[in-house]
Amino acid sequence: MDTLTHALSGALLGRFMARAPSDERQPKVWQTVLAGGLAATFPDLDFVLGYVSELTYLRGHRGVTHSFILLPVWAFLLAWLMPRLLRARSVGWRRFYAVACAGIAIHILGDLITQFGTMILAPFSDRRFGWGTTFIIDLPLTGLLIAGLAASALWRRSRLPAALGLAAVCAWIGVGAVGKSEAIEAARRHAVEQGIAFVSIDAIPRPASPFNWTAVIDDGERYHIAHINTRRTELLTAEPDDNLIRRFSAHYRPVALAQWEVRERFGNGGYDGVREQVRAVWSAPDFAFFRWFAMFPVLDSVGSAGGGGCVSFRDLRFETPGRDTLPFRYGLCENGAGWALVERTMAGWRALSGR
Repeated sequence: MDTLTHALSGALLGRFMARAPSDERQPKVWQTVLAGGLAATFPDLDFVLGYVSELTYLRGHRGVTHSFILLPVWAFLLAWLMPRLLRARSVGWRRFYAVACAGIAIHILGDLITQFGTMILAPFSDRRFGWGTTFIIDLPLTGLLIAGLAASALWRRSRLPAALGLAAVCAWIGVGAVGKSEAIEAARRHAVEQGIAFVSIDAIPRPASPFNWTAVIDDGERYHIAHINTRRTELLTAEPDDNLIRRFSAHYRPVALAQWEVRERFGNGGYDGVREQVRAVWSAPDFAFFRWFAMFPVLDSVGSAGGGGCVSFRDLRFETPGRDTLPFRYGLCENGAGWALVERTMAGWRALSGR
């Protein structure tokens, strides 16, 4: 989830938790609201890892600052800082501790509903969790948070607007969960009808609608995918001058008219001559980072750079229809000393530092 939405969710939760102060030792309502927003922003301070290296950031993002295990520690540090940051020195840190815990927790939950992956058990495990009910940028969800805060500003003495806003957000996430279950069921029916022996079935959330999904059937060697809208009964067309929402949404077809494609994990027949090299790159120790990072990995490209061969992979999670660029394409290139980790960009192969 984007940082602005995180901050708004923490602020709305802070407003729900705030009570009119009975004495100067209690924080004012606006202080509790700001405390919630700041706490909900805190986990994304891991962006500083990017100043170490790009790989350090990708390995560490949504790591220790997003850990439920370390949440009490981070909340204590934030609660200790709040009286100093919010001009509330007469208020002890204990008065801010609960809202600091809640702000960090709602941030973690906001990331868990996406499919990027969050290391909630760090530093004891780097396993990435994600429910995948919601696209990483969800404008209606953000709008509900803004509406809840606006209503709270109009009815300042009541916590009801904040409660209703939070309930509406939960309901909206529930709609996405329903959409995901429908997409998975559609993929399951297709697998049964086509006789596909599947290892797993999943669905990737897409923008513009909670019913836009990329259904994924994994048979162990390849992915069978279809871009579908689980509630649409007719094709949606879009012209170049149509609004952004319609242009993005037009890529998702009714389930009955779904166009299923097959994506080979290690490439199609055109790569037969280098299939052994592709598999060698995939299993190489230097490529462990991407094996850990990717959820639906497929071969991206086989090429050359600097006189040596290069192989790159991408992740179907980030292959969004209608998007011109494709992020997170990583691989290995041969050099005189062996293999070097690279990123494939629009301009070509780019060496990465900070293994």
